[in-house]
Amino acid sequence: MSRSLRLDTYPDVVIVCGKAQTERKKEDTLLNPVVILEVLSPSTEAYDRGEKFEHYRALESLTDYLLVAQNKAKIEHFHRQDDGQWTLSESRGINDTIEIASIECKLALSEVYDKVEFDEEKPPKLRRVHERRRDETYQ
Repeated sequence: MSRSLRLDTYPDVVIVCGKAQTERKKEDTLLNPVVILEVLSPSTEAYDRGEKFEHYRALESLTDYLLVAQNKAKIEHFHRQDDGQWTLSESRGINDTIEIASIECKLALSEVYDKVEFDEEKPPKLRRVHERRRDETYQ
C-alpha cells in the first residue's frame, strides 16, 4: 500500500477522508487510508491479523482496522489512540452495532450481514490461538 512498506496488498474495503494520495508510478497504491476493512477467510485470517496488520500500522493516516467474520456476526475493531497504542473492541451478534468515530459512522451488524445466512450446523474449523479481552491494548 505504501512504498515505505514495500508491500503490495489490496484491502477488501478502504476509506479515505479528503483527496486520495497515490504513488506516482503506481496509481493504484493508496498512501493515506483512514479505515481499512478485511473480510476474514480461513486461508487469509492469520495473515490479516498478523503481518498485514503490522504493515498497515506503519501508515500514519490509518486510524481504524476492522476484521469482519464470515461465519458469524462479529466485527473486531482496532482503533489507534492518540498515543499510538491500538485498542480492540468487538461487536458480536446481529443486534449489535459498531461505531467508527474517525469517520462519524455507526453501523448495525444487521445491515453489514444483511442477506447473509449463517450455517449453524457446521461450526468453523478454526483453531483458537489467543482469546483477547475487549479492552486489550496493542502496539
